[in-house]
Amino acid sequence: ASGVIPQISVILGPCAGGACYSPAITDYIFMTEKNSQMYITGPAVVKSVTGEVISSSDLGGAAVHSATSGVAHFVYPDDLSCLNGVRQLLGYLPQNNEDKPMYVEGNRVDRSVTLPDIVPVDSKRPYDVRHVINTFVDERSFFEIQPDFARNIVVGFARLDGDTIGIVANQSQFMAGSLEINASDKGARFIRFCDCFNIPILTLVDVPAFLPGSQQEHGGIIRHGAKLLFAYSEATVPKVGLIMRKAYGGAYIAMNSKGTGADMVFAWPISEIAVMGAAGAVSIIGKKEIEKAENPTAKKEELLNEYNNKFMNPYIAAEHGYVDEVILPEETRTKIANAFKMLKTKERHLPNKKHGNIPL
Repeated sequence: ASGVIPQISVILGPCAGGACYSPAITDYIFMTEKNSQMYITGPAVVKSVTGEVISSSDLGGAAVHSATSGVAHFVYPDDLSCLNGVRQLLGYLPQNNEDKPMYVEGNRVDRSVTLPDIVPVDSKRPYDVRHVINTFVDERSFFEIQPDFARNIVVGFARLDGDTIGIVANQSQFMAGSLEINASDKGARFIRFCDCFNIPILTLVDVPAFLPGSQQEHGGIIRHGAKLLFAYSEATVPKVGLIMRKAYGGAYIAMNSKGTGADMVFAWPISEIAVMGAAGAVSIIGKKEIEKAENPTAKKEELLNEYNNKFMNPYIAAEHGYVDEVILPEETRTKIANAFKMLKTKERHLPNKKHGNIPL
């Protein structure tokens, strides 16, 4: 086959020193739970140089790389299940970057559980976004990537009417779905992989913010968060977004907004698209009014209601062109599938250069 092919590494035993760089530059790394390890310097070297005593598994075992470092993408209990996982992944991918993923006939989703049953209207209540995904993709087709790393964002492949799509989704069960350093890296790399191999991208948005705090700022959240914006902006494959609930501030911009090149953006009626939540906005812009009021609590409540009525709904965003259509939850599958069908012939060419300079 011509072109670039997807590259996969399977680690079935120890991998140390410079040998680790070979699998690290592949697209996906598979590890087995008990036998595989990866590290640049082993426990003996670590002890002799730093005095730290640590076992091979604690230094570079599968659990470490799947949940902490993010180096591994999949972990399986044994060699056979690991190789079966490779087979499953390959079923979603094309033969090379000049081809498209294979169409696979699948069963339509079981609609016995509806989206309003899963997603609470109260934006402070969490839910599992994977349950949302499974209500509209082809039945049992969602295949999650890096499920144990940066769990505030979910990425993976699925099929929609038989065609492969890549999904990026905020997970409100962890950190309220906010974006931070690891989530930005995880999302950006997955988006770039999808763009490399002609896989359309669906983004499910329920994001309150980039995670605040000195640890994130000193760790370079500006630089890492920019990777997500860069990846979306650079991707030329079809890009569809669905705003499910919260879409606040810079984090909203980073999650496949119109500003970063989304082709189609849908929103549910309960979605809130704003610079920040009502409470935070009112405490800033209404501070003087609240302080001067005879009853500050009542005044704050009045301003909250006013702000919610004026701004915290998707129709204002739709009026300004940031949302293409406000849809009912039960229309989700149909609208998204039709959008991807319409975008199958999309053509977009980047400027004549080898590549842009991603903020690494």
